[in-house]
Amino acid sequence: MVIALASLLLIAGGALGAALLRRSWVRRDRSMPGLLLAGWAILIGLLVAAFLLIGPVKGLALGLAMEGIGALAIIWFGRVRRKAARVRDGDVAPEPLEEPGRFWRGMLRALLAGPLGMTAAMGVAFCVTVYLPGDPRTRIVLGGLLLPILWGLAMTWTLADRRLLRATAVLVGASIIGFGLAALGGAA
Repeated sequence: MVIALASLLLIAGGALGAALLRRSWVRRDRSMPGLLLAGWAILIGLLVAAFLLIGPVKGLALGLAMEGIGALAIIWFGRVRRKAARVRDGDVAPEPLEEPGRFWRGMLRALLAGPLGMTAAMGVAFCVTVYLPGDPRTRIVLGGLLLPILWGLAMTWTLADRRLLRATAVLVGASIIGFGLAALGGAA
């Protein structure tokens, strides 16, 4: 019950603090230092109160999360929608999806993004794990955490690139270099 009431209070305080800061920042001459100070005082004061009343870890985490939600609400309601300028026909680059799709390109792109992208990400993660300084257990954990990030980047880049040969060359090259350097470092 206390956490629920504190959460509501922190959301309201985050919204109030963000509203004061936004109102101060909307003015281009920044002639409202009172609003600026009041906004920061509310945000920091509620964080300190949550830290002291709820607990150092739980209170601070709850305060940061709930004040962030309140601030996001102010940003959401204060957004401005503008109509996009009309683009003339020759002004933009052609989109890759404008060309007719071919089944074999889609299959090849999926194979490049999936297995080959994972292989390249593993090679780079192994290389980082081998050459990173520190305790071996920490290096293994960091390499393991790095693998899905690198795989996601490889998949994104492969699916966004129009040239399949370039994507293949980069992924194969990253795999060979990553595993090769890891083998030279003694991992394989």
